[in-house]
Amino acid sequence: MGMDVSTLRTLISRYCVGEENWVDSRTIYIGHKEPPPGTEAFIQQRFPDNRIVSSKYTFWNFIPKNMFEQFRRVANFYFLIIFLVQLIIDTPTSPITSGLPLFFVITVTAIKQGYEDWLRHKADNSVNQCPVHVVQHGKVVRKQSRKLRVGDVVFVKENETFPCDLILLSTSRDEGVCYVTTASLDGESSHKTYFAVQDTKAYNTEQEVDSIHATIECEQPQPDLYKFVGRINIYMDNEPVARPLGSENLLLRGATLKNTEYIYAVAIYTGMETKMALNYQSKTQKRSAVEKSMNAYLVVYLFILISKAFVNTVLKYVWQADPNRDEPWYNDRTESERQRHIVIRAFTDFLAFMVLFNYIIPVSMYVTVEMQKFLGSYFIMWDDEMFDEELGERAVVNTSDLNEELGQVEYVFTDKTGTLTENNMEFIECCVDGHVYVPHVILNGQVMPGAGMDMIDTSPGPEAREHEELFFRALCLCHTVQVKEEETVDGIKQGIHQGKSTSFYISSSPDEVALVEGMKRLGFTYLRLKDSHMEILNREDEIERFELLEVLTFDSVRRRMSVIVRSSSGQLYLFCKGADSSIFPRVISGKVEQVKARVEHNAVEGLRTLCVAYRLLSPEQYQEVCHLLSGAKLALQDRDKRLAEAYDIIEKDLILLGATAVEDRLQEKAADTIESLHKAGMKVWVLTGDKMETAAATCYASKLFHRNTQILELTTKRTEEQSLHDVLFDLSRTVLRQHGGMTRDTFSGLSGDCTDYGLIIDGATLSAVMRPPQEDSNSGNYKEIFLEICRNCSAVLCCRMAPLQKAQIVKLIKASKEHPITLAIGDGANDVSMILEAHVGVGIMGKEGRQAVRNSDYAIPKFKHLKKMLLVHGHYYYIRISELVQYFFYKNVCFIFPQFLYQFFCGFSQQPLYDTAYLTLYNISFTSLPILLYSLIEQHINMDILKKDPSLYRDIAKNSLLRWPIFIYWTILGVYDAIVMFFGAYFLFDNTTFTSNGQLMTTNTQMMFGNWTFGTLVFTVLVFTVTFKLALDTHYWTWINHFVIWGSLIFFVVFSLLWGGIIWPFLNYQRMYYVFMQMLSSGPAWLSIILLITAGLLPDVLKKVIWRALWPTTTERIQTKRRCLASEPSTIFMLSQTSSRISF
Repeated sequence: MGMDVSTLRTLISRYCVGEENWVDSRTIYIGHKEPPPGTEAFIQQRFPDNRIVSSKYTFWNFIPKNMFEQFRRVANFYFLIIFLVQLIIDTPTSPITSGLPLFFVITVTAIKQGYEDWLRHKADNSVNQCPVHVVQHGKVVRKQSRKLRVGDVVFVKENETFPCDLILLSTSRDEGVCYVTTASLDGESSHKTYFAVQDTKAYNTEQEVDSIHATIECEQPQPDLYKFVGRINIYMDNEPVARPLGSENLLLRGATLKNTEYIYAVAIYTGMETKMALNYQSKTQKRSAVEKSMNAYLVVYLFILISKAFVNTVLKYVWQADPNRDEPWYNDRTESERQRHIVIRAFTDFLAFMVLFNYIIPVSMYVTVEMQKFLGSYFIMWDDEMFDEELGERAVVNTSDLNEELGQVEYVFTDKTGTLTENNMEFIECCVDGHVYVPHVILNGQVMPGAGMDMIDTSPGPEAREHEELFFRALCLCHTVQVKEEETVDGIKQGIHQGKSTSFYISSSPDEVALVEGMKRLGFTYLRLKDSHMEILNREDEIERFELLEVLTFDSVRRRMSVIVRSSSGQLYLFCKGADSSIFPRVISGKVEQVKARVEHNAVEGLRTLCVAYRLLSPEQYQEVCHLLSGAKLALQDRDKRLAEAYDIIEKDLILLGATAVEDRLQEKAADTIESLHKAGMKVWVLTGDKMETAAATCYASKLFHRNTQILELTTKRTEEQSLHDVLFDLSRTVLRQHGGMTRDTFSGLSGDCTDYGLIIDGATLSAVMRPPQEDSNSGNYKEIFLEICRNCSAVLCCRMAPLQKAQIVKLIKASKEHPITLAIGDGANDVSMILEAHVGVGIMGKEGRQAVRNSDYAIPKFKHLKKMLLVHGHYYYIRISELVQYFFYKNVCFIFPQFLYQFFCGFSQQPLYDTAYLTLYNISFTSLPILLYSLIEQHINMDILKKDPSLYRDIAKNSLLRWPIFIYWTILGVYDAIVMFFGAYFLFDNTTFTSNGQLMTTNTQMMFGNWTFGTLVFTVLVFTVTFKLALDTHYWTWINHFVIWGSLIFFVVFSLLWGGIIWPFLNYQRMYYVFMQMLSSGPAWLSIILLITAGLLPDVLKKVIWRALWPTTTERIQTKRRCLASEPSTIFMLSQTSSRISF
């Protein structure tokens, strides 16, 4: 039992993001070399190969798996049953009438899904078959990526992507570092520094690397990108030397080597066990809310169908209970059928009635919907306003199944870097002791020189001048920026004197590059790091050298970084820069108030601010610092905690120098887009891997947070001071006190007297919130409290998110009790999980690869295009498809209810009311094209108005046009029209007499009477009524509408004339011969058709007029207003985009 619990704990630990404890480990032999005899024995594990699989089907399982998925649809399964019934028993209609449409739908869908999966296979193969270089027997050999194994030593060159997760052994750089971009993983396109194992960094050739004899012990794969714990045992003279391994040694699959000629590294996680693969969400079939409504309506109609068949079967046997009333002579029952048991006969009759009434379930609706979605998706791809000239890209539709879902979005989850922002930092200003410096300021129309300008005191004293230069030196030294080796000092100088911002700096943070470039524009240029010495070019073009002794790296909890340097005079400095909240409490002197005021001013402007401070160290203090740091770095257990404690002791008693302001430029119209989404009733969440301060500044700039927004923090820093339980309940009380215990409705406007709340949460705290409650704790389930807080916040920012955590957030909101429709938008591979999890996934064609675009449902060039995609295209798609669905059910009720009524007049003999040709062509030809065209081009409101007034989006929110009351209204309307048609025609034929040749003739219309004449009259009224109903619902008339609507009616008349005007040799019956012509030859029949059509349409017209007058929606008010404007004679001629005629 103990073993079972242990195994379970291991599995839970392995797949829980943020799990702190050491999990089940793996041992890897570098180069597949066994450890020397006498050392601790390891059991070699089996590891997967390096094959990546993102496809859904294989060649062998495609047909069964795809068929299973398709027949899970209620409609498909139903039509399959009906088709089988028609094959097995003798039914009134041919099996072809059900089988052919079903075969068409299944085949088209299978081809479409097969093609999409073939593209995924193709993408997988291109990745799995790409060449990688592996060191074997002292030589570099080439093999396919999929053949890579755990333990292989891999050789990677500059600008190549890492094929799996690797531990860095050595690099082309003497200091044993390499620079990497992880844009496809965490969205950050900046350069990050990784370190080789200290004992192997000198091995720079294949032979040397091949001679390494070592094993690696590390944790089993887990999805957290920012965490790795391991150790390497290096066997020198058979004595193992253990060295710790951390995330700074781990190169992740999908990252790219930059500014480093080559590296050697050993594979530790391969294939589907790499951190990138573990962060992929499995691709599932997405279904829209409209499709779910269609399936629900289908179940209702199925119940109606079964009820009709049951009622007719019972009444048939009640009617035949009289001995004088057997089945009609023309049904020609055999003796064997008469001898069958009554239960079998009743069941057969029940199935026959099911087949007869089966047309109430519209199979052609699914074909039409598929066509509407496929053809409609081209409107997004053809939209010139969604074309980006800079990229030369248009919007792309990868999944047309979700078009209408774009009109139902309630939550938008967006990435930050590269999605909201251009990921392009620009240095704006710096403040030293209250003096503000802005590079290239324009004063009185004159551009100031590159040295900048002091805007407060134009003549700082000698002490201020000294502080100013120390501040500039601090920013030139306190960073992890690297210099491109291709650039020369001459090139740099030229760049300075011309005032150009060159791009030769690379760093793990774009902010750092912006700051160093800003200093260059103010006269201090960072040149290079060479032999552990940092070189600066000062204003006098003199090179200053500082020895870099220690780097205290940035982390999101401390929110600062420091360097310890020794100047050429021997003076030791600690320079520290970080967020104001982490620097000010550690400062003992300096002009704090002036700097603080400037920082607050810049923060309000949405700029990213950093404070800079320093401390002079004595040699004794420096020795103490070295001792503290070396002890913490070698710790295997709680290494991060011990380093944090050491940093805390070192970074104190600082002297404040000043602050900087950097702008992360937002994408064009990003703020306008977010504002429009808010007005449309959507909640916008930002999910980012970036640090909190950076993300918060972007949220202010993009108008996600406003100046009056009260920020609530649910972060690691706060949960360290208070328990998570207390923090959550505090926040819950805060928001609920404001709203009086009522949750803010998603679609209610934010009133002026209502406090606006914005929530900030980080990844570590989210892990704690999402963790299932422990049995022995009283913590309870925090998810509900967290959701309650989120519902009452107008905006939420989630920072330091791992990719899988982004998906968890989306899943949490999807599963909440309101079940809102979610949309996720991002541009990197780190966004793929949330894109796949959300109802609608949108990829942005950014700088971070195409993984997001490939895995998304829709791809757009820029974030600003989301506004038109949702507010215009989404709105139109939803309006069109909701009318299509309701109209299909309506016209099929009109079609089949007279057939039900007819059974009461034909002895329940399953006699069809309509001819077979009419039964087959009603949905395929006579009534299909008008509704298909309507569902493609209808525009109930001009698209310019939809863009200008986002609140119109609320009119269609929460699937409002497919709610049950509207569905019931359409059904009742269909039943009413069917009764009018049937009994109108019935009373027309009420008075009949025999003619001299034995035919029945109606005395009042002088028309030949017969069941086919009766059925044809009903069918004629039916076709005209349902087509006119659609014409009345159409707001946007073009020549195509006129052609299709009136053309389909003309086609029906011409077809009926031909079908009944010729004796067709291939038919074994000629029952329709001359029926249609005979009917049209009667004047009263014409009048009856017109009266019945009018009687059928009148209630709907009256209802619309009354409803629009008394309870108009916002949309209807705008439509009425536009009509009034169009009818005023004084209005100038104008050609409207939503009208095919000129109005005046």
